[in-house]
Amino acid sequence: MALLWKAEATVAKAPVDIRPFRTRTASVVVAPKARPLLLRPRTWTEQWLGLVAYWVSSRVVMLAILRKGHGDIAREVHSLYRHWGHLLAHGSYPVGDVTWQYPPGAGLVMVAPKLLPFLSYLQAFVVLVVIADALTMAALLRAGSGGPARSLAGAWFWVLGLPLMMQLAYARFDVLVTAVAVLGLLALPRHPRVGGALVGLAAIIKVWPVLTVLGTPRGRTSREAWLAVLASAAALSLLLATVFRGAFGFLSEQSRRGIEVESFGGTALQLAKLLGWSGHATTRYGSVEYVGPYVGAVSALAVLLTALSFAWLLLWRLKARRWTGATPYDAALTAVLLFTVTSRVISPQYMIWLIGLAAVCLTVRGTTQRPVAGLLLLATGITTVDYPMFFSSVTHSTWHGFAVMALRNGLLLAAALLSCVRLWRASAVTLRAADSTPVVERAA
Repeated sequence: MALLWKAEATVAKAPVDIRPFRTRTASVVVAPKARPLLLRPRTWTEQWLGLVAYWVSSRVVMLAILRKGHGDIAREVHSLYRHWGHLLAHGSYPVGDVTWQYPPGAGLVMVAPKLLPFLSYLQAFVVLVVIADALTMAALLRAGSGGPARSLAGAWFWVLGLPLMMQLAYARFDVLVTAVAVLGLLALPRHPRVGGALVGLAAIIKVWPVLTVLGTPRGRTSREAWLAVLASAAALSLLLATVFRGAFGFLSEQSRRGIEVESFGGTALQLAKLLGWSGHATTRYGSVEYVGPYVGAVSALAVLLTALSFAWLLLWRLKARRWTGATPYDAALTAVLLFTVTSRVISPQYMIWLIGLAAVCLTVRGTTQRPVAGLLLLATGITTVDYPMFFSSVTHSTWHGFAVMALRNGLLLAAALLSCVRLWRASAVTLRAADSTPVVERAA
């Protein structure tokens, strides 16, 4: 952890250097500040080379664990993903398959390994994920080296945080989605159309990236970003629906999802089971979910909490009066955190999303989410204890399994609440309560 915050020691003394946002309501327009394409040579051995060396060594370990096949975590790739890829290669989504619950863009991920025919499906998939991992690190490294207001803590957070997932990070396609979302979010301030298009692409693979544009300041930047998101998502959806059969079949399957054992609702039902509740866990729709009395009520409550979270985010956006270079990134993390903790499903790979967004926040010294990132690191470590180590205890509702899930979900809840509070205080509470004009801070 010390590595992540070593670069932050002089933050109080550093001048404020905020990325410009184009907005009609702001009183000033700040010219883009020139930034070096590469780090200064004298810093290469201290930061850049050290970070890359750690990335290489940690990823070799992750690949070795995956190759060993402990628990056969990669089975989902070399059986289920490969099956879906075969169907898509013949022009159809997995119609009628209850385990297919992804937007149409996910089909591109399933077909992509076939672009490397000289490798097995699993090998090609892992190669693509490793490339996405490296691109994410490179983007965070570049974003964190743009001036005194920027920090390499974000790149270090990604490099240190992902290995906490062990081999799981390379056995699911969430790294690929997170990479596109991170690139889009980092591009939004200076190139809202490009950033919006990338976010739209990520959202059509998995829905959550669309939340990352909620923090763009009101005005031209926000309009351009949202229009690009909608145009990109709509164009890709139309193309995929034209080329493949059953592109939107996932909507009916997703609506029938229940309460997954690792969600907040699942933890509550697990406690109820330990106290005598008659329900039980079973495999449904590709995950382990609870069935029995009151499960429908818990599911409806989760949906209601998600709606209330969106309402709070809209209220924050209406009340926000102060945007800094960190605000869009902080808002993105807050939004996805709220979406995660209120979801009916909190699969272990969801933590990859949060690691990526927290890393983006940490590229700016002025972020409000630094303590939130610390909680997320702890939650990620506990998630690995949950799966694969204690997953049998979780699914069989033992006290050990309940303790693990209560701790992990408690950390996520604390992170979400702290994220909301810090975002609100930084942007919606101003020193001059009577001032209703949004402010974009001037670069020093």
